[in-house]
Amino acid sequence: MDVDIDHYEVLGLPSGEEGAKLTENEISKAYKKKALVLHPDKRPDDPNAHDNFQKLKSSYEILKDEKARKLFDDLLRVKRERYVRSAQRDSKRQKMVSDLEARERAAYASDPVFKAREEEEMVARKLKEEIERIRAMRANKGAATAATSTRETVGVANESVKTADREKMLKVSWEKVGEDYTAQRLKELFSKFGEVEDVVISSSKKKRSAIVQMANKEAAVAATGSVCGNLSNPLLVLPVKPTMPADYQGVRQSAESTRLNNLVGTGYKSYEDSILEKLKKAAAARNQN
Repeated sequence: MDVDIDHYEVLGLPSGEEGAKLTENEISKAYKKKALVLHPDKRPDDPNAHDNFQKLKSSYEILKDEKARKLFDDLLRVKRERYVRSAQRDSKRQKMVSDLEARERAAYASDPVFKAREEEEMVARKLKEEIERIRAMRANKGAATAATSTRETVGVANESVKTADREKMLKVSWEKVGEDYTAQRLKELFSKFGEVEDVVISSSKKKRSAIVQMANKEAAVAATGSVCGNLSNPLLVLPVKPTMPADYQGVRQSAESTRLNNLVGTGYKSYEDSILEKLKKAAAARNQN
């Protein structure tokens, strides 16, 4: 058994002078309590369970043996006394060194060369501190600049993603009469023109609407003028972000943008109602025929 092991600590007991005062009964109780925790049967997944339990037994056997325990207590006492003497010696040594340095400073206090050397060391130390401060400032500034650049890049990228997503979205509306439309039904209708990523339905007192997101802008454009749903309750399909034809440039592009912008708010609602009314009349005429 290694002499550096504290057998009291192995059993979970206080060591030193306090440990030497423990009774044999207290040591036995501590061993039984620890054995219940470290027994290999209690720790089937611990590969070191057997070795740890054997160490516990060895420490207990030493402490329950009167002669062995006395020798162990003497060993701990000698170690404590050596530590105290060593600490006292180190303290005396430090004081001697401090006194010697003080006497040297006093002896050289009037020496111009000594003063010049002290001043040189002081200036060199302060210069070193300033150099470290400047380097730290430069490093922090570089990190801040990199972080700002990253945020700006991410912001531009996010804005591009938002614009691209809106170009793939369609606003679909219908009346609360006739055949209603579920998210699955809308997905079936629009999937004929491309993959449908998502369908979100909302409802008001008079109308129901949905946002249909296609997989790409081309599918959204194709579905805009093609999906009409059931004629008894037609669908009005409009782009969330209208895309401009390539041949609309200059004044024509500006005029078209103005017309589309006028559809926002009450203008948009009137335009929507007029389209629905036309679809209903067309459906009624077909039914009469």
